[in-house]
Amino acid sequence: MRNKVLGVLYGMAIGDAMGMPPELWSRKRVMEHYGRIEGFLDGCPENAISYQYKAGQFTDDTSQALTILDSLIETNFRPDSQNIATHILEWADRENAFENNILGPTSKVTLGLFREGKSAKEFSDEAVSNGAAMRIAPIGTLFRADQKEALCRYVAEVSQVTHTSDVTIAGASMIAMAVASAVENGDREQMIEDALLVEEYAMSLGASTPSPSLGARTRLGVWLAKEYRNDEDAFLEHLYNLVGAGVNTSESVPAALAIAYYSFDVKKCALMCANLGGDTDTIGAMATAICGGAHGAEAIPTDYTDMIKKANGVSMEPYAEAILKRRGTL
Repeated sequence: MRNKVLGVLYGMAIGDAMGMPPELWSRKRVMEHYGRIEGFLDGCPENAISYQYKAGQFTDDTSQALTILDSLIETNFRPDSQNIATHILEWADRENAFENNILGPTSKVTLGLFREGKSAKEFSDEAVSNGAAMRIAPIGTLFRADQKEALCRYVAEVSQVTHTSDVTIAGASMIAMAVASAVENGDREQMIEDALLVEEYAMSLGASTPSPSLGARTRLGVWLAKEYRNDEDAFLEHLYNLVGAGVNTSESVPAALAIAYYSFDVKKCALMCANLGGDTDTIGAMATAICGGAHGAEAIPTDYTDMIKKANGVSMEPYAEAILKRRGTL
C-alpha cells in the first residue's frame, strides 16, 4: 500500500510539473510553440505564470495539496478550515502567490477575505473553478473504495475554506474517489465507475450552481477514449474541443478522468496532459495522480521521481507514512 500512496503523491507532482510550461495556453499555441512536449521543461518566458518555474518544479496544485496534508497532520486528520486556510496563506506569502499570479481565481478572492477576517461564503458558494479538485488527490488515499459518502463529506470539509459549491465539491470528490479506486483495484473501468457513483451525493453537499453535468462530460470523455484508443492525437483534439480543458471544474475534471482512463500510466498520462492545452498543470496533477495510484511509485521511471525530489527539495515519503497511519479510519 505504501507503494500505491507514493505513486499518487509522485504522480500528482509529475503531472503538475510536466504540464507547467504551457499552463493556460490554447492547444493551438502549445502545438505551435513546442511541437510536442517530451519531458520536463523550464517555464516559458512568454507564459504569464510558468516563466517563474524551472524544469521539474511543480506549481500551486501540488504545493497546496502538501500544505493541506501539513494541516491535517497537525490536526490529527480532523479538517479544521481555519488551520487549513492559515497553512495555505503562509504558503502563499512564502511564494508571493498573490503578487505572482499563482493562485486560482476563487482561491485568490476567498483567501484574501479570510485574511481580512471576512466571510467568503458568498464567493465560495458560486465557485466553479477547479481549485478544490486540483489539490485533492492525496485525500483519496485516506479512504477505501467502499467509503464513498464518508470520502465526499471529508472532501467537502477540506475544501470549504475556498470552495463550497455543488460542482466544485463533486469534482473534487470524483477525483479523490478515482484515486481511492485506482489504489485499491488498479482497474480503469472500476475507477471510472466509482468516480461516477459519487457525483450525485457530492453535489448535494454544496450550493447549487448552473454548471454542466460532470458525469455526462466524463462519459463523453470515456467514449472518446474508446473511439480513438489507437490515435492519441485525435483523442486529445476531440477531448479539448468537446469536453474542454479550461479552469472550470466542469471541463478539467472530466478531461483528467478521461486522460487517466486512456493512458493509465504515469509517464504517458503526464505527457498527454502537457500536450492537451488549457489548464495543463492542473489536469496533469489530477490525472497522473490516479495513474500513480493504480500502479504505484515503483512503476514510475526513477528519473521522473528523482527530478521531482531535486527540483522541489521535497520527499513524499513522510507524507505517505502519515497517510498510512490513518488510512481507512476516518
